[in-house]
Amino acid sequence: MAILITGAAGFIGSSLARRLLEKGETVIGLDAMTDYYDPALKQARLKPLLTAPKFSFHQQNIEDFDALDELFDREKPSHVIHLAGQVGVRYSLSHPEAYVAANIVGSFHIIECAKRQKVTHLLMASTSSSYGANTRFPAQETDRADHPLTIYAASKRASELMAHSYSSLYELPVTMMRFFTVYGPWGRPDMAPFLFLDAILNDRPIDVFNHGKMTRDFTFVDDLTLSLQKLMDCPPIAGKPVAEFDSLSPVAPHRVVNIGNANPIELMDFIQAIEHSTGKKFDMNMREMQPGDMVNTCADTRLLQALTKYKPTTCVNDGVRQLVDWYRQFYKL
Repeated sequence: MAILITGAAGFIGSSLARRLLEKGETVIGLDAMTDYYDPALKQARLKPLLTAPKFSFHQQNIEDFDALDELFDREKPSHVIHLAGQVGVRYSLSHPEAYVAANIVGSFHIIECAKRQKVTHLLMASTSSSYGANTRFPAQETDRADHPLTIYAASKRASELMAHSYSSLYELPVTMMRFFTVYGPWGRPDMAPFLFLDAILNDRPIDVFNHGKMTRDFTFVDDLTLSLQKLMDCPPIAGKPVAEFDSLSPVAPHRVVNIGNANPIELMDFIQAIEHSTGKKFDMNMREMQPGDMVNTCADTRLLQALTKYKPTTCVNDGVRQLVDWYRQFYKL
C-alpha cells in the first residue's frame, strides 16, 4: 500500500514515516515547511527519510487544492494520515486566521481528495483540546465536545465534523485521532517539554502557569506512532461497533479515538523529571493561568485498546530521559 503522510517533516509525521519505512511500506511525504518554528529542525527530521528508497517528498501547501488534487491523482495513496495543520494553543490567540486556513480549509481539501481517490482509510489528527470545557475526567470519545476554548480547538473540531459529513455522504472510512500532549525526541520547540528542557540546559528561567497546578496526559511519541500504525489497519465499518463505548457514528464509517497514556501527571512532577534527567534545577516564575489552557487532561484509552490490543506504556521518567539524550546529542551539549 501507498501511505500519504501530511506534515511529514513535523514531529509526529517524521517519526511515523520512519516507523512505516522500517516496516517496508511506501510513504509519500507532504509538508509546506512553514516557518512557524525553525525550518532547520524540519530539514533535519527529513534528512534520513530522503535516503529511503520507498520515500518521496513533496513540499506544498494543503491550502493549494489544485496541487493537492494533482498529487493524489499521481501517487494514488491507499491510506492517508493527515497530520499537517497549524498547531499551538497560544499562537491561535494572536493568529486565528492561520488556523482557519490550515485546519479548516486545508483539511477540507484533504478530505475532498481522499473522497475522490476512494482511499481505504483516512486518519486525521485532532486534539485533546477538542474536549474544551467538558469536565468529565478521563475524557471519553463519546463525551460532548461543544465548548472549545480556543480557535485552535474549534478548528480541529470543525475538521472532525466535516470529515463526518463526508463519511456519511460518501462512505469514506475516517478515524479522527485526539492526541494528548505528545513529547519526545525531535519534539516541537513551541511545546512545554522542549521549552522547559531548552531553558534548563541554557540556564534560563521558565514560566510555570497556574502556579503548576495542572495535570497533563503526557504521551511519548513512539507510543503514539505505534498506535497510528495499528489504527491504520482498523478502518471504521458502519454499523459494526467494537464495544459499547465505541464512538462509531450511527450513520457513517467514522469514529474518534483518543491516543494518550491514560496516566495524568502533575506538571510539577514532569518538571522534576527533567531536573532529575539533567542534573540541574529550574529557576521558575510562577504565573497565573493562560487564556484557553485546560487545567487537566486525561484520555480514556479503552477504545484504542479494543481496536488495536495496544496501550501506550512509556513512563514519564523514561520518556524524558530519551528527550534529554536526543536534545544533548542534536544540539551538541
